[in-house]
Order: sequence, then C-alpha cells, then structure tokens
Amino acid sequence: MLYDLTPPITDRLAVWPGDEPPTRDVKCHLKDGASVTLSALHSTVHLGAHADGANHYGVDAPGIEAMPLERYLGPCQVVTARVGRGERVKTAALARLVTEKRVLIRTSTYPDPTRFNRDFAALEPELVDSLAARGVILIGIDTPSVDLCDSKDLPAHAAFLRHGISILEGLVLTDVPDGVFELIALPLPLVGFDASPVRAVLRTIAEPRRGPAS
Repeated sequence: MLYDLTPPITDRLAVWPGDEPPTRDVKCHLKDGASVTLSALHSTVHLGAHADGANHYGVDAPGIEAMPLERYLGPCQVVTARVGRGERVKTAALARLVTEKRVLIRTSTYPDPTRFNRDFAALEPELVDSLAARGVILIGIDTPSVDLCDSKDLPAHAAFLRHGISILEGLVLTDVPDGVFELIALPLPLVGFDASPVRAVLRTIAEPRRGPAS
C-alpha cells in the first residue's frame, strides 16, 4: 500500500509569504494545432513536499544535488507529536519513541496546504541533537519549516547543520498511521539549488511469508 505525502502542485498551493507560487506557462498546446503540448513551471524550489539543501541554512554548505540519495529512501518511522500551535516539539515527548534512522513527525498544526497559517509547530533544537545521537539521518515534518515561522536565528536548522541530518518539509501526514514504512522521497539533482520538490510516498513493508507448518 502507498501513502502519498505530497500536496497537489497547483496555483492554490500556499508557499512561504513572499516566495514565488507555482504557475504554469503553456508555450504551445495540442488544442491549438501544435504537434505537442509544452509548458514551463515557474516556482520556488521550496514547493509543497520538499527536501532542503544544506546551503539553504549554512554558508558554503552543499546544495541539494550533493545530498546523499540513500537518506531519502529506506525504512522510516512516522510518529505523532503532541504539540500546540506555535510551539516546538520537545525532546521528552518524542525522542524515546524513535527506532529508525529516518523519522517523519506529525504535528497536525498545518492542516491545509492551500492556506498558510503562521502558527504551525516546529522542532526543539535539543530534539534534533537527541535524534542525531540515536543515529537519525533524516527528519521530516508536516509543516513548512522545522523552525517557527517568526524565528530569525533558526536554531533547529542550525542543529540539522551541525549533525548533517537531512530535512523534509511540507509533508501531508493526515491519513498515515504511526508506524514503520519504506520512504521514497528523492530530490532532483538541481545543481547549486537550496531545495528540491519531491514526490514523497510511504510504502507499507510486507511481513515475511511464513512457511507451512511442519
């Protein structure tokens, strides 16, 4: 079974205030007698479900094309954080629940990808430190950022940079139960860019078949 974590890319999809929303520029169309339909996408690269490059929050850090692909593919745990709007997910509320190297955190504080609400939850930097100590290599969240909307110093991003952990943001986790799945969320090799949209999905992990009883 597949769970799609990616909001539809339309002109209704909310982006960070001041960023460029997605638009489609149709260059030619079959209905107009052209031999093909051809269009261009104009948008921020921090679009819907997306992976951050380290150069988004670190000076001279690598772009998204340099992020190791294996981080975005493999066993992944979905966990629910009990957190209020405008708060940070605390270490004590979550760290002990995590058993996998990839973790997606459901906060349920950004319920509608077409309406930007500034009071979404974020991550406590100490939580990132704690998960790094447990061997976590990727953390995803169902909000536009791992830091609070009005944060200027971005302490959670700084913790990600210190530990070299990869970030997924803008995920839709509404219909996904807590548990362990296979994550597939590969970024594009956009050389020098600070992020890439991803088609993020979770696939249920089949239980091994048991042989006939002897």
